[in-house]
Amino acid sequence: MKVHRGAAEALLAAALFGISTPLAKLLVQDFNPWMLAGLLYLGSGLGLGLLRLLPRLWQGAGMRQESHLRGSDWVWLLAAIAFGGMAGPVLLMAGLARTNASTAALLLNLEGVFTATLAWFVFKEGYDRRIILGMVAITGGALLLAWPGAWSLTRLWGPLAVALACLAWGIDNNLTRRVSLHDPVQIAIIKGCVAGTANLVIAWLDHGVLPGHSSLLLAGLLGFFGYGASLVFFMRALRHIGVARTGAYFSMAPFVGALLGLVLLSERLTFRFSMATALMLFGIWLHLTEHHEHDHEHEELNHEHAHVHDPHHGHPHDEYCPDCEPHCHWHLHFPLVHNHGHFPDTHHRHRH
Repeated sequence: MKVHRGAAEALLAAALFGISTPLAKLLVQDFNPWMLAGLLYLGSGLGLGLLRLLPRLWQGAGMRQESHLRGSDWVWLLAAIAFGGMAGPVLLMAGLARTNASTAALLLNLEGVFTATLAWFVFKEGYDRRIILGMVAITGGALLLAWPGAWSLTRLWGPLAVALACLAWGIDNNLTRRVSLHDPVQIAIIKGCVAGTANLVIAWLDHGVLPGHSSLLLAGLLGFFGYGASLVFFMRALRHIGVARTGAYFSMAPFVGALLGLVLLSERLTFRFSMATALMLFGIWLHLTEHHEHDHEHEELNHEHAHVHDPHHGHPHDEYCPDCEPHCHWHLHFPLVHNHGHFPDTHHRHRH
């Protein structure tokens, strides 16, 4: 089975974020939830900012490779930061304090469900029966896992907080799609620094106390890999396969986290946990094996983003430099009708 480039980037983002969940569980007992959320995001923003100081890692010779934020882009980004950078991490940390790491990790599959539901019914992204069935399987596994056995507000609070965190990130993912054509590193730096600073201020006002230097360093490193680098790959995946599919592939994150939680924290493997895992894996397999192909029409479009000269980018250049790809500039897409396998990426958001 050949994995699409966008799917590979989403899976890499999932692996980085999945590893962060059980590791955050190890730290959450030493932190105020606001404090830990702030340090994780600030670690991601500052870490990526330091890497940005090494331009050879991010810029090629010749033409600019990524477009920058302009005008209304800032509104979408700030709204995404409010949901995904502030509300989401705090709810997750609160849930982790009341739920074992492997259960919380698998419940994070709900992020993909919320992301897809919003993408389909609010932002009108295309879908089919196979994708819907996959989401039903993922949701069923999450509900099976979250069932407390007996109704108790105390026992429900942990899973509920994790579920609300997933809803916040689902909203964040759909808002982030509106700026996904722009520089993902720049966006991740802004998101990390703004969300991290805001959460730290709230923690400080709530009489939060900074932990020792070793805990600070661990939180920063965890934030850099689990939040910063993961976000960069997630945004790149959004460009290629759309919001709902990226969210579905990203659902691999909880399995990585759950397995690590079982190993590191010696949590018990239960029958219910195994059944929930099987349902979720089946749903993810349905998404990974999707193939969507039909005659479709591209309308005229003028925009700016990093690209190579493929069948969708046949525009002329006064001085074309094949060694300068990918490159970034304003370009015009001429009307085109053709047939090939595709995902609802930036250039395939047509109606069905």
